[in-house]
Amino acid sequence: MPRTTKATVAGRGGRPAVEGQHGLLAVERAVRVLRAFGGAHPALGLAALSERAQLHKSTALRIARTLAHADFLVQKDDGTWRLGPAAGWLGAQYQQSFDVHDAVTPLLRELARTTGESASLFVREGDMRTCLLRVESASEERAVLHPGTAFPLPKGAPGRVILAFSGQPGPLYEEIRRRGFHLAMRERAAEAASVAAPVFGANWQLLGAISISGPAARLTESRLRSHAGAVMDAARRASQRLGGTFVRTLAR
Repeated sequence: MPRTTKATVAGRGGRPAVEGQHGLLAVERAVRVLRAFGGAHPALGLAALSERAQLHKSTALRIARTLAHADFLVQKDDGTWRLGPAAGWLGAQYQQSFDVHDAVTPLLRELARTTGESASLFVREGDMRTCLLRVESASEERAVLHPGTAFPLPKGAPGRVILAFSGQPGPLYEEIRRRGFHLAMRERAAEAASVAAPVFGANWQLLGAISISGPAARLTESRLRSHAGAVMDAARRASQRLGGTFVRTLAR
């Protein structure tokens, strides 16, 4: 009976298993290199790239050159690396095939289930905020807010968050930007309370705000604060699904 060595064990498709494992490892490393970019790091030197990708410099350099050959990376005149045109093309294809409803609604359902409150995605339209998506709380007997409903921006947590991350000046908005979320009591209506966090797309483009809301008699300030983490987590995950980044550099 012939001896079987590691190099001759066939994987799927008749290819050596070891070759397949090396291929998967190379892809995983390439993904780590690509994910090293973004947010506050649009360009990286080799040392920073290897550190963020958690790869040896020689490995990071070899992968960066391979990705550059396929236009996924570009090396600048100063020696630093940035994402290349192929990465932009890939992102554009993703955006064209993307459905905000399909991406965000499951997150709103989960948020409503976790907090027991109604969850919404608001977007800016001029000086108003419009409800784009809504999942009602199980405790509500009827829908209290329908998609398409609009409110003035300075009324309620979602509008304040949208203003803050649109660059609105003032101590209140500076605090919202620092904290990363905002809670509001009886701003939009006499008995309404809400807490909201921003949602970002590619290149830090503000897309809107995710919030939970309900009657102030139930959603006290302490309860709103206790739900802030869940709202921020939903906003972070929505940002990731929409091609953006949500960085939690917040005060406690």
